[in-house]
Amino acid sequence: MKDSNIKKNSVRAWLLAARPKTLAGAAVPVMIGLSLAYTDLRSAGTFDWLPALLCVLFAFVMQIDANFINDYFDFVRGNDDETRLGPKRACSQGWISGGAMRVAIAVTTALACLTGLPLIFFGGLEMILIGILCVVFCFLYTTHLSYVGMGDVLVVVFFGFVPVCIPYYIETHTLTVQAAMASLACGLVIDTLLVVNNYRDIENDRRAGKMTICVRMGAAKSRTFYLFLGFIAFLIGGFYIVGGHLLAAIVPLPYLLLHYFTYSNMVKIGSGKALNSVLGETARNMFVYGMLVSLGILLS
Repeated sequence: MKDSNIKKNSVRAWLLAARPKTLAGAAVPVMIGLSLAYTDLRSAGTFDWLPALLCVLFAFVMQIDANFINDYFDFVRGNDDETRLGPKRACSQGWISGGAMRVAIAVTTALACLTGLPLIFFGGLEMILIGILCVVFCFLYTTHLSYVGMGDVLVVVFFGFVPVCIPYYIETHTLTVQAAMASLACGLVIDTLLVVNNYRDIENDRRAGKMTICVRMGAAKSRTFYLFLGFIAFLIGGFYIVGGHLLAAIVPLPYLLLHYFTYSNMVKIGSGKALNSVLGETARNMFVYGMLVSLGILLS
């Protein structure tokens, strides 16, 4: 079905607005955190599958909520006009009305809160603060912080430290240096997706006054930064050896090769809508990294 045939506020329109492909980014860090917790608790047999499932569901709902918020506020700001280079967005295309999207944001935010609420029982009252921060920064990223170059920092925090460390903490009731380093590595890998997105949009973002890191650095340095993130993440993975997870440090090598090939395509393409293929490759690489690291942890 062509985009022009999508009915307003239809099921297909909502599926496109939810951006299901982005759920891999939400799953990867939780998967790594839970893998670490499972192996640390394997001998005691105390790993609890219920909070693990709730962590995954919370991550998925929050990701969809973030997608809706991003779609709506970019539409309101007029960022998704005819100059847009990225994938089409629901509100700007008229697939979803502004009013319906506002309701959807309220619903997904409420669902995220309801999904995360039981985690207080497993992780303690501190989960309330974590939940509030997730919701608040979900809004602040699109409405303010992405415009002042804070997007990459937020990705490392909320796609690295929070979704890796919090599931680990809920299961083990402690935090380790290894969990923290795994969080940092994961955050850097996921940030490659934001970097290639912002690299593609450098000129449009500059005109909109959106001062991303890529706008500040320029195209050439942004490409180097993209390459650098993947390599540093792989090197940080060496900390898995300290925790006895040798395979987790070695198995992700294919990710590094894929990352370099994607970087080469990024350099070759240079600019324009064709960079959306690099965005897709980066999302694939990110998922491969998460699968390989998790597998390496579980098999160590």
